[in-house]
Amino acid sequence: MKQMKGIVFQELKNIDSMAIIDVPYPTPKPGEAVVKIKAAALNHRDVWITKGLYAGIKVPIILGSDGSGIVAEVGDPADNAWLEKPVMINPGLEWGENSRAQQRSFRILGLPDNGTQAEYVVVPVANLVEKPNYLSFEAAAAVPLGGLTGYRALFTQGGLAAGETVLITGVGGGVASLMMQMAAAVNARVLVTSGDDEKIARAIENGASGGANYRKEDWTEKIAELAGKAGIDLIVDSAGGAGFPELTSLVNPGGRITFFGATAGNPPGINLRQIFWKQITIQGTTMGTPRDFEQMVHLFESYSIKPFIDGPYLFTRFREAYQQMIDGQQFGKIVLSGKFE
Repeated sequence: MKQMKGIVFQELKNIDSMAIIDVPYPTPKPGEAVVKIKAAALNHRDVWITKGLYAGIKVPIILGSDGSGIVAEVGDPADNAWLEKPVMINPGLEWGENSRAQQRSFRILGLPDNGTQAEYVVVPVANLVEKPNYLSFEAAAAVPLGGLTGYRALFTQGGLAAGETVLITGVGGGVASLMMQMAAAVNARVLVTSGDDEKIARAIENGASGGANYRKEDWTEKIAELAGKAGIDLIVDSAGGAGFPELTSLVNPGGRITFFGATAGNPPGINLRQIFWKQITIQGTTMGTPRDFEQMVHLFESYSIKPFIDGPYLFTRFREAYQQMIDGQQFGKIVLSGKFE
């Protein structure tokens, strides 16, 4: 049986069980392609899985939702045009026909299907998009999951338009940094929050108009001051928690709040009267449709957006990369590349 190398998570709630080992090479079925991975990126999802904080965890499993590479094999001769093409992978599998929400069979590459942290990965041909020429494989690997999630939160669900002001919380993380770049590219005014003053400074150097440290008591006052008379039209959040109720105070009447995570838990003390009186739209969002993905890639190409990369780390140094994410020290996406031995 043909073999390949992969980073395999082997024991539940035991990140130390991850190791580079030999695993079977994936055989493509009709409608599928095997991609030789050139680079892969980490997401918080990968860390949550190793900690047992994700539904439906199975082991052994190759993690990784983000990847770029070259098409090595297809399962149907009708798809031969993809052979040898450099590609990005859309990690959202089987979204379905409803653009408003994913169907029950929707899943994300990297669990339950083996993911991109291996020499090869098998994916549906429909999930391939040609890699923009201006992006390296490492940069292309940094875009898919975060870019898709951020694009839908900003534009499809959030309706962001040029000239509006958007507040992006938790800048420095992969999705937030990509959203900052996309929003700035379309001439929206971007404000940010972070618990790290250095990350705020870096965001300002790269397109944000200002920011505030959410660990300080006066962070909402500072954001309101930065927003000025125009106020804030859209807020995108991924944490929830105790700070979420402050967002309904900050956003303009008729404004929008989109969110795609609750890493800080469910928010206490939501002021429903404030929400209905100000006619605020609070919109949940998760990943995105194939069309969202195509439009996101088009936006990146149109403005030659290059994502911020932490690394790249060699695949053989995957433990350092995971620890960087656990420690929360990165700005942008943590990327793996190179050989597996």
